[in-house]
Amino acid sequence: MKKLLLVLLLAGLAAVIVWGVLRKNEPPKVAFARAKRQTLVSTLPTNGKVEPFAWQPVRAETSGVVSRVFVEDGQTVPAGALMATISDPTLQGEIEAAQAKVGEARANLNALEAGGKPAEFTEIENNLARARFDLAQAKKTAASLERLVEQHAATQQELDAAREKVQQYELEIAGLDKRRGSLVAPHDVAAARARLADAESAVRLAQQRGALSAVHAPMAGTVYGREIRQGSYVNAGDLIANIGRMDQLRVRVYVDEPELGRVAEGQPVTITWDALPGRQWKGKVEKTPVAIQALGSRQVGEVICAIDNEGRVLIPGTNVNAEIRTAVVDNALVIPKETLRHDAHGDYVFALKGDTIERRAVKKGASSITQVQIVEGLSDSDAIALPADIPLKAGDHVSATM
Repeated sequence: MKKLLLVLLLAGLAAVIVWGVLRKNEPPKVAFARAKRQTLVSTLPTNGKVEPFAWQPVRAETSGVVSRVFVEDGQTVPAGALMATISDPTLQGEIEAAQAKVGEARANLNALEAGGKPAEFTEIENNLARARFDLAQAKKTAASLERLVEQHAATQQELDAAREKVQQYELEIAGLDKRRGSLVAPHDVAAARARLADAESAVRLAQQRGALSAVHAPMAGTVYGREIRQGSYVNAGDLIANIGRMDQLRVRVYVDEPELGRVAEGQPVTITWDALPGRQWKGKVEKTPVAIQALGSRQVGEVICAIDNEGRVLIPGTNVNAEIRTAVVDNALVIPKETLRHDAHGDYVFALKGDTIERRAVKKGASSITQVQIVEGLSDSDAIALPADIPLKAGDHVSATM
């Protein structure tokens, strides 16, 4: 019995060894795909960022505290709409001081144009009136003395004294007239007018600064990227918000340098946004890049695309997915993209010839996300090896599965 069990065990072991040897010599199973004819839509998938087609930044034109904010992100406003007001505590004081100087300068000019300062002018007029009265009295006295001298009732000395008094009053009146005439010289009026103009200019400048404290929309559009809040302090030049048209947007699409040759103006573009699965926005390539720039570890060109933003759902600054349709090829011979291989000698595939793998150099054409056109090296229905878990090389015998 023991001998029988031993014989059976040895026989089983031998069968396993024979099965293993036979299995080892059996060709490996490799999956293949057929080259086939179809219309190939060649697309170039990449990413990009949304910005308004037409937009303007709105900046503070004066420093101060934001006293009121009248707009919110996403709000549509007409051109000239009041967006915010900025208060400067020192501004009102400057305006009042400038207005006071205007009043003073205007009063001074009016006085000069009227002949001089009122108090000084009045003093001269009073002195003239008194001098004229005294002159009239002196002349009467002199005339009376002349008659008395003729009648020998008064002396010549008294008459000479009276006549001298008349001359004194005449000289005094002449001096006062000259003083009154010299109160206002032409250059004094001109200087007063210049001082008034300077004061009025200071008022206008202060009022203009006050006007700058009101921030208005420079164009009609939608507010986005608002940077201020009520009570915050801003400096001249600080960003208040942006305003742009949202019915049409521009997308800066980043295309890797080796793919830029496929891109041309006018090609259709489809935009998708991860935040709204299933939604698509259509547009076209508006401008191809003029320079290459670094984007992380990538070397890319910025392709500018114009898209319609129906419903104004997309917002500026959004990161989106973009797919540029670079070509449509009818009756193209295509293979799965993963079957195309490349080395120092160029592009090639592993084609099936009987039960053996054959290396075929190929020339590719247009491509989509999953397929690539072959323009040279393959025929219709050729079987092409898909990626396998085992390394493949030309001349390998395989068991093909389709």
